[in-house]
Amino acid sequence: MPDSENKQAPMPLDQEGEFAVKISLVIPAYNESEGVAQTADALRPVVVYLRKKYDVEVVFVNDGSKDNTAELLQTHFVDDPTVRVVSHERNRGLGAAIRTGFQHATGDIIITTDFDGTYSFSTIPQLLSKLIVEHVDIVTASPYHPQGHVEGVPRYRLLFSFGASLLYRILVSWRLHTWTALYRAYRRRVVETVSFESDDFLAGTELLVKACRAGYSVSEFPTTLHVRTFGQSSIRIARVTLSHLKFQARLLKAALFGGDKLESVPAVKGNS
Repeated sequence: MPDSENKQAPMPLDQEGEFAVKISLVIPAYNESEGVAQTADALRPVVVYLRKKYDVEVVFVNDGSKDNTAELLQTHFVDDPTVRVVSHERNRGLGAAIRTGFQHATGDIIITTDFDGTYSFSTIPQLLSKLIVEHVDIVTASPYHPQGHVEGVPRYRLLFSFGASLLYRILVSWRLHTWTALYRAYRRRVVETVSFESDDFLAGTELLVKACRAGYSVSEFPTTLHVRTFGQSSIRIARVTLSHLKFQARLLKAALFGGDKLESVPAVKGNS
């Protein structure tokens, strides 16, 4: 989408002068029964805070969990009709869960984040504020930004994630430091117009790359990536690495031999 078509219109105001904006939080979950109580306790006060100004809904996507994740979520949020649990009959992958979440989200701004607390829910208001104040289309968490941090994450995970982001910086835009984070805020028009094929952990990166190449503006939110505090990650490093390498090969081929021109990627807003 050309930049001229991407100018930000002011957000509508209600009669009291507040932004009349609806926020959707989309949170995928797979076999997370061990951490449901912790997630609910951490998320609930953030939602209460956001509702002082915004209309807020939460969409949990239970991606075919083999445990009682869905039932526990419904129990913990039984008194809040704006919290929904959408379930896949079988495990379909993170990308499929994100896609399902987008399909069920009704907000003007959609925020995706991890279930396991790797990015603190308490930073959601800051992420949202950055999107609104800077008038951009996407804000992505960026622990690899010079002002970002990483705490307790195993070195092999960092090698994979940081290495993948470095290659995307070379192939797409050097100014964007982190390409692999799920934790992001999107304006609705982005998720309605930018499709992604991946059903696995590549999905978020694919969406970000395609959104940049379509002309949408992106800002980074330097923050801290924490080690998972409960449960076990479902990521399979070898499989996800192969997915990223294949996608990066497609980007390199397009740059060298034609197709969608990588030169059309707009400058990415950042804090550097």
